[in-house]
Amino acid sequence: MKGWDQSSNQNLTTGPRSCYRIWLGDKKCYTTQLSQSSLRLFNHVVQTMEIATELPTLASNLSESCPPVDMTTENTVFGFFYILVFFLALNGNSLALWIFSHQRGSISSPANVFLVHLAVADLSYVIILPLRATYHLTGGHWPFGEVPCRLAGFLFYVNMYASLYFLACVAGDRYLAVVHAVRSLKIRRARYAHIISFSLWALVTISMAPLLISHQTAEVNGVTVCLQLYREKASRNALISLAVAFMPPFLATLSCYLLIIKSLHYGSRLEPTLKLRALRTIGLVLMIYVVCFLPYHVSRATFILGHGHPSVSCGVRRGLSLSNRLTSFLTCLNGAMDPLVYLFGAEKFRGTLTRLLCKDKGTSSGATSGELKATHESSVSAKSEF
Repeated sequence: MKGWDQSSNQNLTTGPRSCYRIWLGDKKCYTTQLSQSSLRLFNHVVQTMEIATELPTLASNLSESCPPVDMTTENTVFGFFYILVFFLALNGNSLALWIFSHQRGSISSPANVFLVHLAVADLSYVIILPLRATYHLTGGHWPFGEVPCRLAGFLFYVNMYASLYFLACVAGDRYLAVVHAVRSLKIRRARYAHIISFSLWALVTISMAPLLISHQTAEVNGVTVCLQLYREKASRNALISLAVAFMPPFLATLSCYLLIIKSLHYGSRLEPTLKLRALRTIGLVLMIYVVCFLPYHVSRATFILGHGHPSVSCGVRRGLSLSNRLTSFLTCLNGAMDPLVYLFGAEKFRGTLTRLLCKDKGTSSGATSGELKATHESSVSAKSEF
């Protein structure tokens, strides 16, 4: 403790000068002679130093001592919603892959190549949603061990950023098809789309690989917690990787669709029906960004900046954590919403799905095959990609 005492452990003694021992924290004890006036001044300085030193410590202790809250309702809601999204995304993306795989020449379109890879990315994440549901329905306990915890976090980020980049690729292909229809015929090939897709898989997988080698489970009050699910411990350096991973595909997608809208409004000769379909597809993709991806990245940046700050109150910290978990859940909805992109954005997909749902297969099949043939022929002009 900072301060002073007299060698006889008494307060001030009479006399012009006295010998005192001065303690500076946990350091040595220094002996000096002070006059009464100097001693009073020294005491005042020491007391001021003690107050200034203890205030930050007190603030830090208050900020760190956030009592736990009851999360039963939150865990129940999250658990059931994860199950619902699991069934919707599994059925929608499985049906999409089945339709794409049973269509002749369906993978000849660059846009369809990117959509197939998008469906694969969604399915790779859908398979771990039951683990997340179990985690919440058991009260925040992770019973599956270390390796599944790492895989859950790894597949979460691989799916999210693979989806972002594949949606950006679809937007780029749409832009070339509408704005540069003739000049882009040589580069809009399925072979190039496959090369780009596998390159993106490699990039995203390598970038997220460190999540597979770091320890991600911890024991908290006798309960095993998977830290990888919501990553509530993150340094500010994560802001850089967050911006680098999200901003390029987001800006590319937004720019391409704005240019497409401008082209459709001023110079395109597309029929009104095709224009409406194109605008519907653009609106759907942008809605996926607004609902699934943008809230998470804004909330995540706010969480990283504010959660660990010593001046943040318990209420604000709880709010940041809840927002982080809620927006993480919203990113999972892209797996259930992406099949709508296939429905509105791929003509052959829509035709095949219509044929499957129609009762009169003969009549419908003939009409649909004619539509598919016309679509295939008109795709040369790159105008029927919508």
